This record gives sequence, structure tokens and C-alpha cells, in this order.
Amino acid sequence: EEAVFLRKKITLLRAFSLLIGSMVGSGIFISPKGVLQNSGSVGFSLVVWFACGLLSMFGALCYAELGTRITKSGGHYIYILETLGPLPSFLFLWAEFFAIRPANSAVVSLAFGRYMLEPFFAPCAAPVPAVKLVSLLGYYTVLTLNSWSVTWSARLQTALSIVKLLALALIIVPGMMLLAQGHTENFQNAFDRQSLVLDKLPLAFYAGMFAYSGWFQTSFVREELVRPERNIPLAVIVSVITVIVGYMLTNVSYYTVLGRQDVLASPAVAVSFVQRAFKSLISVVPVLVALSCFGTMNGGIFTFSRTLFVASREGQWPPLFSMIHIRRHTPLPSVMLMFPLVTAMVCIGDIYHLLNFFSFSRWLFIGLATLGLIVHRHRHPELRSPFKVPLFVPVFFTIICLFTVAMSFYSDPVNISIGCMVVLSGFPVYYLIIHRQIFLPFPPPPFSDYLTHKLQLLLEVVQQEIKTY
Repeated sequence: EEAVFLRKKITLLRAFSLLIGSMVGSGIFISPKGVLQNSGSVGFSLVVWFACGLLSMFGALCYAELGTRITKSGGHYIYILETLGPLPSFLFLWAEFFAIRPANSAVVSLAFGRYMLEPFFAPCAAPVPAVKLVSLLGYYTVLTLNSWSVTWSARLQTALSIVKLLALALIIVPGMMLLAQGHTENFQNAFDRQSLVLDKLPLAFYAGMFAYSGWFQTSFVREELVRPERNIPLAVIVSVITVIVGYMLTNVSYYTVLGRQDVLASPAVAVSFVQRAFKSLISVVPVLVALSCFGTMNGGIFTFSRTLFVASREGQWPPLFSMIHIRRHTPLPSVMLMFPLVTAMVCIGDIYHLLNFFSFSRWLFIGLATLGLIVHRHRHPELRSPFKVPLFVPVFFTIICLFTVAMSFYSDPVNISIGCMVVLSGFPVYYLIIHRQIFLPFPPPPFSDYLTHKLQLLLEVVQQEIKTY
């Protein structure tokens, strides 16, 4: 009885919650080990954390300008499509679907499962099969919620953002209290150059940037934002500053309570911290951390489904995935599509290998998206954007992204080469399917339309009826 389209339900508070909820997830609770391992010392790891926060702010400001220039949802995909063309945008979509997003979701899901089970098995480690089972149950719960209601997904994200900040506060406060009492022994000789290995630094940045990743999430839901020209820049700036301050204080607290060797030996740094500093909350903090990861899963599904939705609308993905449920007004097919790959990666994956595996592709295409901002400015000087950053910001951010991607080949050639091959495998798919009218001049198989129609009836979905951009 009413028009079927994605409603504008993301207010400024919900945009802020989406960003906070996506950034503060498993990263700050698992990445300290990876950052320290690859930076070599406590002092250099803190420098890496701050540098990653500064880079995230630069990237977030670039995406805020792109979000005011390009009015479509879709994030990295639509920005690359509109500025650099269909081939690089399809390569991003290909890598995002088959590598970046399922690996990212698997990392967060595994962290959720590990922290959720930690209180029940302490001081022993939780059994790996149990961790993977709980990880999948958590992921499927979020998947179901996003299929059911946009409003409830947004409300859950707001509530869990408060939980995330509470979890950080429970780590920061006892650490700062001990630091104020003079417990600085773990910061002695903090900048030990003997343990610094320069070719490992890109991996340290990958781990740190993974913890900050999420500053681009509002760009995926641009068409569903209320007053996007105002709310995107405002939500981005406030949320990234909040997270930088929170992450720096959290890491200082970690190192105040745990020494360098303790952090490196811990499979769950936050749990080890609580065991040492705040034993009365030994069963509370892991649950808060697990809920934090749950919120990150929710934000990831919420936003990536919009990428598939827009890609389908642009003709680079099957048409079924640009359809919306007739009553729920959710992009149901796009939401459901990821669960087979995420399930597979959770079942076979290891957190740190997955981290390096998807980081190469992610930062390559983020660098291309900010390069696209420079190109878009040059092509459209007449366009007056309501929010504009100085030119050196996208130039500097793009150079750092592409340089880090290039350096990572020396740091972890095996996983990075796998990620590179996944990206390159999209070339023949693009030319044989997207441009099939040139290379294969015959119509698609007749069963494809029949299958789409049957799935449309089964899922109760139709094409969007109102243009929202």
C-alpha cells in the first residue's frame, strides 16, 4: 500500500553511533598485539597508534567531501565508479565480496566468539570449535536483524556504541589510576631501536588501521542519511577524534598493567588486562568486548549490503540484489548474500592471517577512492561542495595508502600475493560478463531471468520505486 524504497532513517545521533560502533570493535582488543609485534617496542607502537588515528582522520575528511559531492550510497565502490570508471570499481566490488568483507567479518566474528566464551573457560583458552560455533551464531543473529528492520538495526547500533565506550572506560580508568601512582616501569626504554624492523612496519600499520577502520561507514548509507551535507562531516570529525583519544588512553593502560612480553603472549589482551588489574570484573569485561564486536558486525552488514544494492542498481551485479522487501523495506537479498563466504572463513581462518589477507585489498582501493577525489576536483572545478578539505590532505593520504600497499609485499609476500591475485582475477570476469555484449555477443541464459523471478517471489522483494539520490 506504500511505496517501496530505503527510508531516510539515519539521524546525526545514529550516524555518530554507526561510526563509533564500527570503529570501536574487535580491533582495539586484538590489534595491540599485532601492532607491538610488528613495530618492535612499546614507544614505537604508541607512535603507530597515533599515526593511524591521524591517517584515519585524513581519510575520513576526504570521504566526507566525497559524500557531499557524490549523492549516491555505496562508499568506496560508488566513489571509484564515479571518478575512475567502471573497471576499477568492479575490481573493488570483486575483491570486496570475495576477500575483503568476508575476511573482515570473520575476524570480528572470531573475536566475538573468543571473548564471549572467555569467562566460561578461564584460565584456560576456549576450545576452537566452540569459539567458531559461537562466532557463527553471533553473525547469523546480526544477519537476521538486518534482514528484519532498518530501525531496529540502527537502535541496536546506538545502544552498543554506549556499551563500547563503557568497555573502553573500564580499561582506561584502572590503567590511569596505576599510572598516576607511579607505575611507569613498563615504559622504561620504550623506544628500543634494536627490536625495530622497518620492513614489518606496514603490517603494524595494517593492524592499527584495522582497529580504526569504520570511519568511512556513513558513505555507504548516504541516501538514508538525514541532512547528509551537514551530518556527514560533523559525525565524522567528532567520532574520529573521540576514537583517537580513547585508543591512545586504552593502549597506555594496557602497557601500564601488562609488560611487552605479556601483550605479545596474550591471545586476548583485554582479558589479560582485567585478570591483572581489575579481578572483580573478570567476567564482565569480556562480555562487554564481545558486545562491542557484535556492534561492529552489525555495522558491517548494514553498510556492505548497501554496496551490493548500489552495484546491482548500476548494472555490475545481478539485478536481484537491487531489490527491497515489500514490507520490511530492507535490501534483503544483499543482506543475505554474504553468509556462505563468512561461514567458510570463520571455519578455516586464523585472525592474523586474515588481517593481512584483506588489508592489502582494502587499502589499495581506499587509496584509489581518495585519488578519485583529486580527479573529480580537476574534472569538475565548477562544483561547489558544501564541505571541502585542503588539497594536501587527499594527496598525502593517497600516497601513504599506496606506499603502504607497495611495502607490504616485502613484509608478508604470501598473504599479500593472494590478495593481489584475488583482485586480478576480476579482470576476466569484468570483460566476459560486464562487457559480454562486446566479447560474447549473445543474450544471457534464459534460466537467469526465471531464477531471478522465482527468488523475487520467494523473498518478497521488488525494485526500488522512488529515486533517493
